[in-house]
Amino acid sequence: MKAWIVPKDCEKLEQLRIDERSTPTPGPTQILARMRAASLNYRDQLIVTGGYFGGKTQRDLVPLSDGAGEVVAAGSEVTRFKVGDRIVSTFFQNWVDGPPAPEARPAIGAPMDGVLAEYVLFDQRDAAAMPSNLSFEEGATLTCAGVTAWHALMIVCGVKPGDSVLVLGTGGVSVFALQFARAAGARVIMTSSSDEKLERGRALGATGIINYKRTPEWDKEVLKLTNDLGVNYVVEVGGPGTLAKSMQSVAYAGRIALIGVLAGFQGDTNPHPVMRKGASLHGIFVGNRAMLERMNAAIEVNGMNPVVDKVFAFDEALDAYRYQHSGAHFGKVVIRI
Repeated sequence: MKAWIVPKDCEKLEQLRIDERSTPTPGPTQILARMRAASLNYRDQLIVTGGYFGGKTQRDLVPLSDGAGEVVAAGSEVTRFKVGDRIVSTFFQNWVDGPPAPEARPAIGAPMDGVLAEYVLFDQRDAAAMPSNLSFEEGATLTCAGVTAWHALMIVCGVKPGDSVLVLGTGGVSVFALQFARAAGARVIMTSSSDEKLERGRALGATGIINYKRTPEWDKEVLKLTNDLGVNYVVEVGGPGTLAKSMQSVAYAGRIALIGVLAGFQGDTNPHPVMRKGASLHGIFVGNRAMLERMNAAIEVNGMNPVVDKVFAFDEALDAYRYQHSGAHFGKVVIRI
C-alpha cells in the first residue's frame, strides 16, 4: 500500500514523501479500513515544520488525523463494525466518553500514525460510523474540526435558540460552528479579511459579518451589532492574538471557547474583562468518541453537509498543504485517497 510520510526531524513540507508499505492485518479487536479521503487541520502544518507540541517528529510518521473509509477486514473479536461499513477516525485513541483520564490519550497524526494512507488499522473503539448522508470527502472533515466545534458550542456552551455566537475566521472549525449554531437557532456573527468569504458565510446563515482588515477594532463592531450587549459565546480560534478583543466582545456571563492559536502566541491576555463581566474561558481540545457519535447523529438527522472547499488527489497532497497554508480556503481542504 502507499502512504505519505512525514520523516523524522522534518522541518519543511518538501521533505514529505510517499512510501510503499505492507498492508497491515487486523488483530482480534481491530478493523482494517480502506481509506477514501482525509482532511487537513492547522495542526498538520505545525507538525510538518516541527512547531507542534513536542517539537520535530521523533520518527517517520503517517500524517493527518481526519479520515473516512470503508471496513475491508475485521478481527475475530470485533462487534462494533462489519466489512462494508463506512467509518471515520477518532482523534484521540482510547477516549470513549466522559472527561479525559489523567493518563495520556494519544492522537493520530502525531504522535501516532495518521490516516493519509491507502489502508489504516483502527481498534474498534477508535472509530465511529459515518453519517449516511455524507460522501467520503465530507465524512473526512469530522474527526477534529467538526468535533471541536460541536464540543465548544453544544457541550460546553449549550447553545440554544436566540443565543448569539461569534466565530472568528472561515476555517474548518469556524464554519462548522456557524452551521451548528444556526441549526440550534442561534444568531451568528462571523469575521474574515475577505468579503467573498463573508458572503459565503452569509449564505450559510451568518447574520452579522465583519471584515477585520477594514475594521481592526472589530470588537466594537460586535458590540454595535448586539446593541452593546456582546455575544453569548465566542468560538476563539485565534489565541493570544485575538483573545483581548474576544473578551471585549463577550456578553456578561458569556463564555469564550478557547480552541486555537491561528493569530499567534503574542497578544494581550489580561483576564480583567472576563472577571468584570462574570464571563468564563473554557479550553477545548477536540473531544471524545461519544461527542463524535452524537454529532454524527445530528448531522444525519438534520441533513447537514460539511463545507468542503477543495479536493486534491492523493499524489497532490503537497499542493493541498500549500493551499490550506495560503488561507484561501473556506471550510475544509480534503485529499481523496
